Amino acid sequence: MGKQTKRKHHKHKKYSLPVAGSSPGQIYIDENALKPVIKLYKYSADHYEVKELSSLNNVAQIVSDKNFTFWIEIKGYDSLAMFETLSADFNVNKLVLEDITRTYQRPKFEEYGSYDFAISRMLHFDESKDLDNVQVSFLLTDNTLFTLQESYEDCLEPIRARLKGGKGNIRIAGSSYLMYALMDIIVDTYFVILGAWGEDLDTIEDRLFDKPDKSVMFDTQIIKRNLIGIRRVVWPERDKLNDILRSDSPLITEQTKLYIKDAYDHCIQIIDVVESLKEISISNLDMYLSMISNRMNEIMKVLTIISSIFIPLTFIAGIYGMNFAIQDPVTGKLLPKNMPELYAAHGYLYTMIGMGIIAIAQIIYFWRKGWFK
Repeated sequence: MGKQTKRKHHKHKKYSLPVAGSSPGQIYIDENALKPVIKLYKYSADHYEVKELSSLNNVAQIVSDKNFTFWIEIKGYDSLAMFETLSADFNVNKLVLEDITRTYQRPKFEEYGSYDFAISRMLHFDESKDLDNVQVSFLLTDNTLFTLQESYEDCLEPIRARLKGGKGNIRIAGSSYLMYALMDIIVDTYFVILGAWGEDLDTIEDRLFDKPDKSVMFDTQIIKRNLIGIRRVVWPERDKLNDILRSDSPLITEQTKLYIKDAYDHCIQIIDVVESLKEISISNLDMYLSMISNRMNEIMKVLTIISSIFIPLTFIAGIYGMNFAIQDPVTGKLLPKNMPELYAAHGYLYTMIGMGIIAIAQIIYFWRKGWFK
């Protein structure tokens, strides 16, 4: 028995949606929320410091030093007091806190006077090679950037390395540049993911020409589904970056906007790649179905040829299988218009030769018609 092909099930991420008619601005803490891990990055042109905090109680006093730029990195939402501190010490609107904790939001950018609020969707492969879609929220002030996400995993390690190394503009360009750098690396990871899917589609195409099976259809459908998912992320991400470019917020410097344009161009390139890969995946599915259909047609053609050959032979065998005797075995009386061939000498041999000639004549006819090609 051949190996049975198993379909890989797509993992669905469940989000907690607000109840219809519920009051806006409610902070939502999921029952499976992770314990908060808070890190404070304090840096300037010639200074770099990292410390882990147990809470946000004294953060407002720490970030009041305008000689430094601060990055407050928060991972895990299992603390209502943490969000209440954000609201009390930094005047963060409750609607913003609701958007942060309801992690199904699309990428967007909003201005609130003393701070700007933005959302990005961070994509990466988990341990089982499924695509994980994580919301990253940004709160930007004049010298501080808060980033909040519900999980511990991220793709931001290169930014931490750049901060530690102190090369380039990242230590001297302010908090808005840091927000750009984080958004840009999130967008750049989309290229990595799409590159992996492009290689997978090339491999699937090779399998199509080699030995297609059901796994080709399943694997292609998973990639197609993921492409639709990433398309839903990239389009609003592009609109968000465009909103930042058009923004008059004093918290975002003109120098940062120059770099935002580059990230905006990356989004447009990603959209083009997504559309191309989507067309390839659809083409692979159509090719697989066409090959299966052609294979079925070949099988039906062979069966039709075999049936066409045996139909006249079966007819002859059926005629002589009726056994209408020419003579009554009891009375010996001759029965008119019955089958005299049953008593003919060498009748069996002649019948078989006749049937063989008919079969050979049919094969020659089908061959000349090109049915065996």
